Amino acid sequence: MVDDWKRQIDRLQENLVRRDDPTEWVTEADAVDASYRYPHLAIRGPVFGLATQDPEPPGHWRVVKPVTCGTPQEARDNLNSLLWFRAKDDTDDPKERRELLAAVSVLEREPVDELEVLGGRYRVVRGDEFARSGDKGLEPPRPTDPDQADTSWDHRGSTPSPDLGFVLDPGRQDGLMAGALRLGLRGFAYTGSRFPPQVRKDSERAVAAYPEIMLLPVTFSVGEQSRQGWHPRGALLPTPQDARRMLVDGMTEFWPLMHSFSEEQRARYAKAAETFKAAGRADEVSVGDSLFRICRVERMVRCGADGPEPPRPSDLDDQAPTKIHPTMDEDGTLHYDD
Repeated sequence: MVDDWKRQIDRLQENLVRRDDPTEWVTEADAVDASYRYPHLAIRGPVFGLATQDPEPPGHWRVVKPVTCGTPQEARDNLNSLLWFRAKDDTDDPKERRELLAAVSVLEREPVDELEVLGGRYRVVRGDEFARSGDKGLEPPRPTDPDQADTSWDHRGSTPSPDLGFVLDPGRQDGLMAGALRLGLRGFAYTGSRFPPQVRKDSERAVAAYPEIMLLPVTFSVGEQSRQGWHPRGALLPTPQDARRMLVDGMTEFWPLMHSFSEEQRARYAKAAETFKAAGRADEVSVGDSLFRICRVERMVRCGADGPEPPRPSDLDDQAPTKIHPTMDEDGTLHYDD
């Protein structure tokens, strides 16, 4: 096993040398530096998304909905919407519409994680979210991470997720450090008493059934450090600037309402937001005893002989399947009173 690990690392290094890309070398150097400054991996837990399998060989799986959902049912609802809108907007064939709506009907009643519709195979896929940490806390964005050119604060457009169209091919060529991380994570499983026994058992089974690791595109979020430690304070976003805007919106709009801030608290957070904005591409700001930081968040998906790992039996859902769109006839007519 050790010899196999070394051979794979050697191949990754040979590929890097052969490509002789200065940008890749800078990115690799940045990753090496980060591995020393933030040597630990902090696992947050599972995330879920949606993938479809290419119909032609080699039949790779591609992400069609970002792997950022907090529960399997949220990803199933995404599949429900994807198929419903295909029936509404993408076909005039009653037979095709009937098949799409039959699949929607199944998703309204049952927590299914895979469906074949019109020759396409869809699967809810499971990933794990983690961040690097070190003596200074969670890792912020790296200098080589892609960011938006637009630094305005009133921007409300959404940056396309880098997950969309991403190929879940364990044979793809990664950089040297990413390849080493993939190899190091192959044996990762949940351990320790804080995880229920069934969660640990499912995790151990996944190591054997889905041994290959795919690293998804890096994402960014907001972390809060308080006296109790670090806690996430928002969604996963495509760029550091998206996360900075989310932090400013949280401090000035959402958190005051959610937590019923006093006037003094509102003023303190508003002042901190202005300081943060004035600093440009800053990655952290303090408010009282709390430190808010733009954090770099990584995700991995396990893959096996039949593709990416679906949800595990021990993954928790906080809601059941339900009807989320109006009833549609095979001719495309919508019925809003059903």
